[in-house]
Amino acid sequence: MKKRSVTTTTLMMILTLILVLTGCASGNKESGGSTDPDNGGTGQKDGKLKIGVTHYGLKNEFTVMISDAQKEKAKELGVDIEVFDGNYDVNTQIAQFENMISQKYDAIIFSPVDVDAMGVAVDKAVKAGIPVFGVNTRVNSDKLTSYIGSNDVTAGEIEMNYIVEKMGPKGNIVIMEGPIGSSAQVQRKEGIHNVLQKYPDIKVLAEKTANWSRSEGLSLMENWMQAFQGQINAVVSQNDEMALGAVQALEGKGFKNRDEIPVIGVDAISDALKAVKDGKLNATVFQDAKGQGEKSIEVAVDYLKGKQIEQEYWIPFQLVTPENLDQFLK
Repeated sequence: MKKRSVTTTTLMMILTLILVLTGCASGNKESGGSTDPDNGGTGQKDGKLKIGVTHYGLKNEFTVMISDAQKEKAKELGVDIEVFDGNYDVNTQIAQFENMISQKYDAIIFSPVDVDAMGVAVDKAVKAGIPVFGVNTRVNSDKLTSYIGSNDVTAGEIEMNYIVEKMGPKGNIVIMEGPIGSSAQVQRKEGIHNVLQKYPDIKVLAEKTANWSRSEGLSLMENWMQAFQGQINAVVSQNDEMALGAVQALEGKGFKNRDEIPVIGVDAISDALKAVKDGKLNATVFQDAKGQGEKSIEVAVDYLKGKQIEQEYWIPFQLVTPENLDQFLK
C-alpha cells in the first residue's frame, strides 16, 4: 500500500508540472508580438518598403515639383513614401530625421536646410542602419549612400556668363542669394564669382539673401533701387522666385523693357518660363526637378533591393532664353 501511494503522488506531481509548462508556452506565444513577421523592419503590415523624404522647404514651386515627382515614382514602383517640410529650419529637419529613425524607415531621402548642420542627422540615421540619399542640395557628409542633383557651381557660371553677354564686361550688378548656408547658395555664389574674376570692371553693388522667396525678392529689389538709384545695370538671382520678385519691383518703378535692366534666375519654374515668353524675364537656367525627384526614388529602391548604384548622379543645367523657350514650355 505504501508503494502504491508514492507512485500516485509522483504521477500527480508530473501531471501538474506538464500543465504549468503548457500554460507558460501558450502565454509566451500570445504575448510575442516581436516574432510576428508583419512587425519587422519598418512596421509595415503590407510588406512594402517605406521611404521618408524631407525637403529644406516646400514653399516654392521647384521643391514641390521634386516632391510630386518622388510621389509619382514611388507609386509606380509600389513603395510607400512620406514627405516632410523642413520649413527652412535646421531643428525642424533634425526632428524629422529623428522621427524617421525611431519609426525605422527603410531609407531617407533629403535636401538639407544647411550644408553643414545636417551632417549630424545623416550620422544618426546611418548609425541606426538607415541609408540616406541626398537630392538637389548637398550636405557635408561622407556617409551619404548616393547623391542625385545638378552642379550648382555650373548654374552660377551659366547665369553670370549670360549677364555679361547682355550687359557687357563693365557695369554694376546686384546678386540675390538663397538661404545662407544651403549648398545651392554656396555653390551658385562660387560659380557667379568664378566668372566675375574675369571681369574686374563689373562691380557687385550688393549681395544678399531673399531666402528663395518671391515676396522677399520684391522687397529686397525695392530697397536696392532706392539705395542705388540709377546705378543697377543687371540682377543675378540664384533662383526664379527671387528673380520674379525683382521683375515685379522693376515693373513697379516703370521698367517695362527687360533689356533695360536684365534679370536672370535658376530653375525654369512655370511662372519663370511664362515671364520669359511675356518679355518680362530675360532668361532662366533649367534645373530638372522631375528628373531629380524620379531618380532619387529609383536609386533608393534599387539600393534597398540589392542592386549596384553609383555614388553620384548628375543631371545637367541648361540655359533658357527666348530663342529656345519652346522646347522647355513643352
